[in-house]
Amino acid sequence: MVYYFSSNTVSPAAFIYVGKDKVENEDLIKFGWEEDVWFHVDNLSSAHIYLRMRDGEEWDKLPEKLVQDCAQLTKANSIEGNKKENVSVIYTPWSNLKKDGSMAVGQVGFKDQKKVKRVLVPTRENPIVNRLNKTKVEKFPDLREEKEARLKALRWKDRAAQQERKKEELRVAKERQELAWRRDHAYDDLFTEDNMEETSNQNRDADFLDDFM
Repeated sequence: MVYYFSSNTVSPAAFIYVGKDKVENEDLIKFGWEEDVWFHVDNLSSAHIYLRMRDGEEWDKLPEKLVQDCAQLTKANSIEGNKKENVSVIYTPWSNLKKDGSMAVGQVGFKDQKKVKRVLVPTRENPIVNRLNKTKVEKFPDLREEKEARLKALRWKDRAAQQERKKEELRVAKERQELAWRRDHAYDDLFTEDNMEETSNQNRDADFLDDFM
């Protein structure tokens, strides 16, 4: 089971999701998307909270209010962290998560510690948590199928973009060829036989110089 939440601190509302337990978290780790940002209470047990970024968003430049929503939801879903004050919540791109066979269920590491950010949560903000909980929806998605469908859509999108780039490159190349041809043949009309004959002195009568006297 996966729980889904919406944050209306941005428009359109942000998409947040969390696994029911540590076993569910394993699938979320495995089948996350490149656009996902992972949140967790630092040094304490907590749920794995995921934010799905929108096109053009950067994980380290997210709106502050959206980060606070995710951090509050993360704290609220930590048995120990929910009772503490001044809890630190860490977050990083899903692609920065590292998982190997030596790790316990639900445990993760990081490929690059420099890509891990922290936000301090002084206390639980009930208005934020209650607002988010009102949007809570329980679903039983096939995470593998969703990931495969997403990757397929990205491949099609990339293929379409490549085709558009090729069309544009051909258009530019053709345009350049036409410009080069016009440049190389700009004076062709000046040197036709008729024009050459009109400008030639050889075909004029003997008195043509009288015009200049």
